[in-house]
Amino acid sequence: MSLSEAFSPEAWAVLSGPLRLTSMDLRDTQRSVSARALLDEQVCAQVLEQLGPVIGSPTRAITASLLAKRFSFLATGACLYAMSVCDKGLLLSLDNVVVEYAHDDGLWTSSMPLADENLYGYRAGEREAWREAIVRSLFAGLLAPLWEVFHQVSGVSRRILWDNTAVRVYSLYEKRMAKLEDPQVRQRAEADFHWLMHEADPALFGLSYNPLAHFRRDPTLLPDGKSIRFRRTCCFYYQASNPVEYCAACPLLRPKKLNALRSI
Repeated sequence: MSLSEAFSPEAWAVLSGPLRLTSMDLRDTQRSVSARALLDEQVCAQVLEQLGPVIGSPTRAITASLLAKRFSFLATGACLYAMSVCDKGLLLSLDNVVVEYAHDDGLWTSSMPLADENLYGYRAGEREAWREAIVRSLFAGLLAPLWEVFHQVSGVSRRILWDNTAVRVYSLYEKRMAKLEDPQVRQRAEADFHWLMHEADPALFGLSYNPLAHFRRDPTLLPDGKSIRFRRTCCFYYQASNPVEYCAACPLLRPKKLNALRSI
């Protein structure tokens, strides 16, 4: 069964549309590399050097940060949306995905191709163990080793790479999933997000701490009455944009003297 046949038409419209999930036979062969191959420092360096001029990045570290931010969006979006909204398990691992780095006319056009299109379910009463296995494969199995080689090859801070990952997960659950119409599905997504934030063991991320909890910052109340949850680190997007542009939650824009709200 193909990926498109495995999900409802509504779910597949989201997964294949804005979240860019696709099959391996549709990958961009000219601008992609297997995740496993990317662990080779020489291969990683070559990809970053090739991509830098395309995205207007002045350094290898900034290129690594921005590629990690894009790949975090693709990997966490496809995997966690399938898990929380569709209650279906996708296997994202070093041997099952490629890292695309297509970027055209100033925009990322890369997708999230999967070689193994099987969906993994669970028996009654075993969802928690199933959820742990999916999250462990995604974070500890796939992202953690990639971020380590990105750090070694470019010198980019591990904190920036994991903050890039965390903000993508926040946005997925707080923005995209918050709009779900089915109350039961929305409740399941909220429960998964709470578990990811407050209960998921650091080992599931391949770290000594839970990065989703660690990089979470209280929202800051702005003079106009709006509030923004600023990042803890800067991804350096502004250094690769022309004219200079900042992310909405860039910590460089955070007012120094405003109080943070405990919650919104």
